[in-house]
Amino acid sequence: MALYVSPGFSRAADAHLRLALMFKARRHWGAAAVHFRRARLAPHQDATFTRLELSFHAAHLLEARGLRKAARDAYERLLKEPQLSSMLKADVCRQLGWLYHRCATLGEPAGRARAAVWCLQRAVVAEPESGAGLYLLGRCFAAQGKVHDAFIAYRNSVEKSEGNADTWCSIGVLYQQQNQPMDALQAYICAVQLDKGHSAAWTNLGSLYESCSMARDAFACYNNGGARATLANAPLRQRLAFLRAHLAHAPMPSVTGKRRPLPSIEEAWNLPISAEMSSRAPKAAPPPYPGAGGAGSAGAATIKREEPTPLTQQQLQTLQYLQRNSHNLSPQQQALMQQLLSQYRLSQAARVRAVAKSEGNTSGDSAESLAEDLLKKFSDTQTDIKKEPIMKSPQKCSNEVVLGGRQPVVKLEPLKTDPLKPVAFHIGMTAKQILDACKEHAGPPSSWSVLGDARGPPEPPGVPPPRLSAEQLAPSAPFVYVESKRDAFSPQLQDFCLKHPIAVVRGLTAALKLDLGLFSTKTLVEAWPDHAVEVRTQLMQSADENWDASGRRRVWACASHRSHTTVRKYAQYQAGSFQESLREERERGAGPPPPGALSDSDGRESGSGPAKRRKSARMLRFGTNVDLSDERKWKPQLAELQKLPAFARVASAANMLSHVGHVILGMNTVQLYMKVPGSRTPGHQENNNFCSININIGPGDCEWFGVPDAYWGGVRELCDRHGLSYLHGSWWPDPEELRAHGVPVYRFTQRPGDLVWVNAGCVHWVQATGWCNNIAWNVGPLTARQYSLALERYEWNKVQNFKSIVPMVHLTWNLARNIRVSDPALHRAMRTCLLQTLRAAAGTLAAVRARGVPVRFHGRARGEASHYCGACEREVWHALLVREHERRHVVHCLACARRASPALQGFLCLEEHHVEELAQVLDAFALHRPAPPPHAAHAVPAPHSAHAPPALPATPTPD
Repeated sequence: MALYVSPGFSRAADAHLRLALMFKARRHWGAAAVHFRRARLAPHQDATFTRLELSFHAAHLLEARGLRKAARDAYERLLKEPQLSSMLKADVCRQLGWLYHRCATLGEPAGRARAAVWCLQRAVVAEPESGAGLYLLGRCFAAQGKVHDAFIAYRNSVEKSEGNADTWCSIGVLYQQQNQPMDALQAYICAVQLDKGHSAAWTNLGSLYESCSMARDAFACYNNGGARATLANAPLRQRLAFLRAHLAHAPMPSVTGKRRPLPSIEEAWNLPISAEMSSRAPKAAPPPYPGAGGAGSAGAATIKREEPTPLTQQQLQTLQYLQRNSHNLSPQQQALMQQLLSQYRLSQAARVRAVAKSEGNTSGDSAESLAEDLLKKFSDTQTDIKKEPIMKSPQKCSNEVVLGGRQPVVKLEPLKTDPLKPVAFHIGMTAKQILDACKEHAGPPSSWSVLGDARGPPEPPGVPPPRLSAEQLAPSAPFVYVESKRDAFSPQLQDFCLKHPIAVVRGLTAALKLDLGLFSTKTLVEAWPDHAVEVRTQLMQSADENWDASGRRRVWACASHRSHTTVRKYAQYQAGSFQESLREERERGAGPPPPGALSDSDGRESGSGPAKRRKSARMLRFGTNVDLSDERKWKPQLAELQKLPAFARVASAANMLSHVGHVILGMNTVQLYMKVPGSRTPGHQENNNFCSININIGPGDCEWFGVPDAYWGGVRELCDRHGLSYLHGSWWPDPEELRAHGVPVYRFTQRPGDLVWVNAGCVHWVQATGWCNNIAWNVGPLTARQYSLALERYEWNKVQNFKSIVPMVHLTWNLARNIRVSDPALHRAMRTCLLQTLRAAAGTLAAVRARGVPVRFHGRARGEASHYCGACEREVWHALLVREHERRHVVHCLACARRASPALQGFLCLEEHHVEELAQVLDAFALHRPAPPPHAAHAVPAPHSAHAPPALPATPTPD
């Protein structure tokens, strides 16, 4: 919101950095990548991170996304930077070394092992005071069987960072591998005392106890590992079940029984460190109980004197001996043991407090750990800042608020042309009046919203009242049947589609005699076998369910992995999948199908527990976004679609998207989808809320879900509740959860030949239940509702830092040139957009000229794509601020250009249109008042005219 309401926000780099880290911690990779890129492009004079540090985090994002080779290349490019600081070099070397260690795709094992050790040794040299590189180096040595080198690395790591539970867990693994169970036990105890939730240490400790036939202690340790560790580890769940059954019938252990190979977990928790481990640790501070550090203040010295004295080496050995022989001690020896034990516990508590105050541990192996650690540091820093008084700096100008003497949080440079007295703009002004007013006062950029000066930023709506009944929460899908060509071209069909959030038109393709075979897999292979296909690898699931990878928990996150292939190769896969299904049906033909079996005809599975789901789960490949825009390649297919009525065609005068003037792939062009059962298109609204057309080519069916646009805010609320980004994320909603939240859900089947109309703003998601192809594109009816929803989403996308692929400003000016509008609401919305964008263009040019930036006429070529800011990805119209960046010319909006250079040094301004021509378009755009038709009330409007929608006819009866 700060970036939206304050285009001149001077800390934009930090805002994008924090957004990137938050998206990264929530695994929203695409959004995180966008904000890292924008943070690098923003000015860095007051930024928290340098551009090299941002490049490091962007490289780590590639690693987190699984793009290991790209991440390696990015890390290696960073290491060649001459201005790389030693601390950042250590971070890069650590990540690169660990990437070589654990990623098998980066080369043969011996070469990767050498590269990993070399990188980690460079990290240690670059940052000798850090224990993180030493710990990872020890892990590499241990994996290579170099036990002695691993122990040395771990020991040195403990000296640098004594409170690292990961290091002690790894030391325990080494001891256990060397058949030293007592030392392994104590190392694991050190780990879990430092981090009581360290699941790996608890699991290893349980394994150690189980190897020593101490089932009760093993069971307790496995349980202490936590539900998350158990959930992700099937063998561990089996061991727990076995031990639970075994202990239920086992006798209680005898106090006077035979000697156990290891102390129990209760005894081990209070057991002092062994002499052997102490000899391997620093003499002054035997781990994991670090000695008191030097105090820098009198208060710290006082606390140090009050802390209990740690046990000496001799006292530790005495306590260890007494505990091992606790059953044969005299009263004096028992009293001595209790005294030493009490002293030991007090010193241990003090050490734990000291560890808690230390500055954190080395980051773990999780992909999000770097982001989470940085966010924690930011929040800690922000807490400190808030405790400092707000004061005004005498050296600064009076309108800059400084927090705690730090740099200004928000610094907006007013445009030099901004006067003190505002001017009221309204849609009745002529172009000359607007331009004259802008010479004196165009207003701040925050007032140039296409929705109007008085409108605030759009917000998602809540679930509208009143609460719906159970029947209303599961409405029947609107169906209409077309029996003849006359029905297909009747205005009532368009009215029916515009009336409902989503509708199924059945019989249309047959009535118009469309040859759907032109879009079959066979025809595609014969025409262009090497045409590109984007593939999404997904998990086959029931249409109304979505499970996590373990198959134990229902979630909304819908995982898919992207790759690419050709039409020929996907056709082979599609056919092979069908043949495999036939073979399975034949094998099951001898008897009835087993209960809960997955039916390939409808893609569903009935539950028999998580184990059944995991056993029957299989991966599928969904061929998506096959581009059919090339008229030379797909001339027969595109010509066949011209048989459709005007409101449903890819290109027509009554379709807003036909007036964009350039291609927007998948929106004003056709895209094809090649599916096998289970192929999913996750939940979404269409780009900028435009309507869409989807025709099922067959031979199989598709299952659709839809939510009316008035309830999209409720869907977004549930996405947030599930930790998913509504715009950037991939999600598959639970219909029952939506209905429980008060959100109605349509559900219906799309048969071969059916056309599904998705109205403006309808949230929808689709799953194939058979083998089929689908074709789809977007349309924009010339209605006030469609235009207003598109414009509102255009502005909300700015708030969300999401790119609008429909250039609404460019589109609005083209519409004003090409059509006559008779709907007052549509005219008012378009006129407001024209006014605001002309005002913004005039204000931009005034600011540019005031700074001495040269302005040149550039014009627009036929079919030239609209321009977007290279930093914030917002549409830039008419006044393009261009500057060279990395050997290419990048377009900037005014706000990003001013952030990069307040004086706009190095920028050139290019004008796309003559101002006189824009003035003529604006003045000519008036409300058209056509004469009433003499006969029918539902006369079809002229091709270049947009009218208010007529009265709706009666709804055709659904089947």
